[in-house]
Amino acid sequence: MKYLKFLLAGVFFGIIMAKSEAISWYRIFEMFHFDAFHMYGIIGTAVTLGASGVWIIKKFKIRDIEGNPITFFPKDKTYKRYIFGGTIFGLGWALSGACPGPMVVNIGYGYLPFIIVFAFAVIGTYLYGYLQDKLPH
Repeated sequence: MKYLKFLLAGVFFGIIMAKSEAISWYRIFEMFHFDAFHMYGIIGTAVTLGASGVWIIKKFKIRDIEGNPITFFPKDKTYKRYIFGGTIFGLGWALSGACPGPMVVNIGYGYLPFIIVFAFAVIGTYLYGYLQDKLPH
């Protein structure tokens, strides 16, 4: 029962992803071929909503649920990590047809081949953790 709110948030997220067709391999295929604006609209909305949320948190000094201030730390102005990381992420997304959110939703929908994609995403995460000290940051 302790984690019920997270389960419900995940179910809600999955429903939104499915209803917006963001889990569709064909929609992702259209996006990578620049045939449709659909996925760019979803991604743009997410970026706008996230940036607005951060702005609101900073502007009104909103605190977390325990009353602690929410702090944002500046990042180094390096571009190598974004080029390499974005390329690897983009290749995985293009090859599998799913980024992490739709990957899990597709498994929930019963598309079992996505278990293989999810397993390799987890392996990639552990590999990054293992190689993190050797990568540009």
